[in-house]
Amino acid sequence: MSRPTAEIMDTDSEDELPPGWEERVTLEGKVYYANHQSARTQWDHPCTGKKKRIKGELPYGWEIKFSEDGNVYYVDHINQKTTYTDPRLAFAEEIKDSPMDFRQKFDSSSTALHVLQGRDISGKFAVITGANSGIGYETARSLALHGATVVLACRSIETANRCRSQILAERSEAKVEVMHIDLASLASVRQFAQQYIHHGWPIHILILNAAVFSLPYTRTEDDLEMTFQVNHLSHFYLLQLLEETLIRSQPARVVVVSSESHRFPDLDVNNLSESKLSPPYTHYQDLKAYNLSKLCNVLFSNELNSRLAVRGVTCNSLHPGNMMSTSLARHWWFYRLLFTLVRPFTKSMQQGASTTVYCAVSLDLEGLGGMYFNNCCRCMPSAASCDDKLGRALWEISAKMLAARTVGGSTQSQTQEDSYRAITTRNMQGPNWIYAFYN
Repeated sequence: MSRPTAEIMDTDSEDELPPGWEERVTLEGKVYYANHQSARTQWDHPCTGKKKRIKGELPYGWEIKFSEDGNVYYVDHINQKTTYTDPRLAFAEEIKDSPMDFRQKFDSSSTALHVLQGRDISGKFAVITGANSGIGYETARSLALHGATVVLACRSIETANRCRSQILAERSEAKVEVMHIDLASLASVRQFAQQYIHHGWPIHILILNAAVFSLPYTRTEDDLEMTFQVNHLSHFYLLQLLEETLIRSQPARVVVVSSESHRFPDLDVNNLSESKLSPPYTHYQDLKAYNLSKLCNVLFSNELNSRLAVRGVTCNSLHPGNMMSTSLARHWWFYRLLFTLVRPFTKSMQQGASTTVYCAVSLDLEGLGGMYFNNCCRCMPSAASCDDKLGRALWEISAKMLAARTVGGSTQSQTQEDSYRAITTRNMQGPNWIYAFYN
């Protein structure tokens, strides 16, 4: 294809085409430009010289067809329209020199539905913990409205069923399932995983979203501090149980919802201990416990990616937004008041869900993990969260804490040690390795 000289245009948009030009796309997704005056075509934009491509599926509800004379046309079944223009042209992207060349398309004002615009994720299965309120609900709703089968993994079945009804009222053909999980109980986590595996469903997207904040000091039935168990250890356990399902579903993504507050704890390999992670009453502060759990989230995400990326499972972590009006602050009147006062200056739930959805479905992140995102943009996490030795140490102590609580207690010390090795050595012999220690 040749490239004639384009006339200079008086326009505010560098991507606007000169008169007589048309943007088209090949069946392989390469964008090219046709000049009707000279009857010539070229690959690069006549004004900017950029090359573009489209990638991914057609938008939800669209279908590509061929006429009897061989022409390609597109059918929008939702709006009952037909066009000869590929609808993905609206989302064409400049060809990058490197897969790590991230170009920010969204920001703090973007919504989850904005991120999903033009996407069809039919056939994908997404599991979301804490999906019955706030950011989790908007994440689930957004994915379901674009074709994914979404599993609401929630403690309150009644609330989750109401959320499911709301999504179905918005789009009756949406696929939404409800399953019970209580992250304050390792037995409940195990039961959820067993039921999920029994269904035989894949997992293409696992979003570890649920969290608690500002709790009074509480020990769970597993004799662990509540914030640490709910925000980190139970999610760690859930991943162990569903790991082989994720691997069989590859490519699969794990998304860990953390927070900018992960930057504050003083955790390192020298002070890492069970009592540091799950402190006694005399050493407990609610905000410090939350911050520590969020650092665990980022460390876990990075270590998980280093272990499973080679098997087709990537993981990224993120910060959804500051002091958003979610149910997190419900446990103390002061935090409820504070979050209410700042509500006009913070993100909406749809905006808060945008970074989660971006990490879950962005085509830019195919095969890429071990990163931290804020406002749909990659950014540097804290130095502590990038400490590989600390990440491995946290993984090992988390596995040891689980092993001590899932096989019957300290009287079975040899069995515990075998369990611990089963988690940490990543036995690659098949999908049944996990049951040797959980059943």
